[in-house]
Amino acid sequence: MRLLTRFLFVLGGLAGVFAVMLAAGLRQGLLALLGIGFGAALQGARFGFTTGWRDYIERRDPQGLWAQMLLLALAAALTLPLLAANPGELVGAVAPLTVSLVLGAFLFGAAMQLADGCGSGTLYKAGAGAPLSVAVLPTFAIGSFVGASHQPAWIALGGLPAVDLLALGWPLALLLTVAGCALVAWLAARGARQNSRARLSGEPAALRSALDVASGYGGWARRWWIGALVLAVLYTAHLVVAGQPWGIVYGIGVWGAKLAAALGWSPVGDPFWGAAPHAARLSEPVLADVTSVTNLGLIYGALVAARWNGVTAFATPSVRRLIAASIAGLVMGYSSRMAFGCNVGAFFGGVASASVHGWVWFALAFAGSIVGVRIRRRVAG
Repeated sequence: MRLLTRFLFVLGGLAGVFAVMLAAGLRQGLLALLGIGFGAALQGARFGFTTGWRDYIERRDPQGLWAQMLLLALAAALTLPLLAANPGELVGAVAPLTVSLVLGAFLFGAAMQLADGCGSGTLYKAGAGAPLSVAVLPTFAIGSFVGASHQPAWIALGGLPAVDLLALGWPLALLLTVAGCALVAWLAARGARQNSRARLSGEPAALRSALDVASGYGGWARRWWIGALVLAVLYTAHLVVAGQPWGIVYGIGVWGAKLAAALGWSPVGDPFWGAAPHAARLSEPVLADVTSVTNLGLIYGALVAARWNGVTAFATPSVRRLIAASIAGLVMGYSSRMAFGCNVGAFFGGVASASVHGWVWFALAFAGSIVGVRIRRRVAG
């Protein structure tokens, strides 16, 4: 029975990819296939930016941050030479250092801890059937839609121009990017060691937890390392096929905008949705949008990975938790437009593209996550 279920899932995925190819072309079909790969890798490895940061904030467990830094370094090594060699065909995720970036990244980092997932985390957990993420996704779409409309006004507050390290040549840009990843990994390890020493000098009950952090991480960590490798390869393939880095937020915002249009809203005159090429995205089928088709594939890939070995059981969240997460989804969607993306589009894509805004996003979002973890404790309690 399990073998039959797996076969049907694979057949369904292939049929879906073929249907997208017929409806929107070969490229969109390939992107749907890559989306399935993203979803399967994220769910199969439980690769979460939100969880990795929270593990470090609460327990000084660095393995999530280490895996993320490995992912960024690998993706940069694979894609920076391609970006440098094909400037007319491939574009990186490069954005200015604006006031909106600083504010938006901080708000996003706080909200994602309450929502228990960033943009990619919300999608793959919703695909896996997590009730909290299913509740967050619609409000995320609304927030992203509204935030995009207000994005030009936020950008007008000013800031500094984009800093693209690729202008220095891809070898130096890669060296600086890898050095940044290594520095974050070293700081995370240093924090873990200091936390272990503090626990060892404390109560005996804390001894085992401290030794767990200091002595190695078993199967959970291995899944994250494998996930980083697979995601880096998929990210590179996405860049080649789509001509742009992997993104999440724009597609979710398109869904919100299309829903608003179906309810009578008009994009005419809107500073974001009324301008090209965004107006074109709203007039075209959803499968014509690069980010949307990848997101849909991601949801299906996560569903398949979650049910590959049987149905995944999720705890039912309280009404209080659902309300808090839904509000956090609105904030995430809105702030992601202020900050030029989420953990994937702004942080991952920015750093892998050698854009300094990716590191600024990371610093502010991590600071926001510290606040968000504290609020999460109160809401969950």
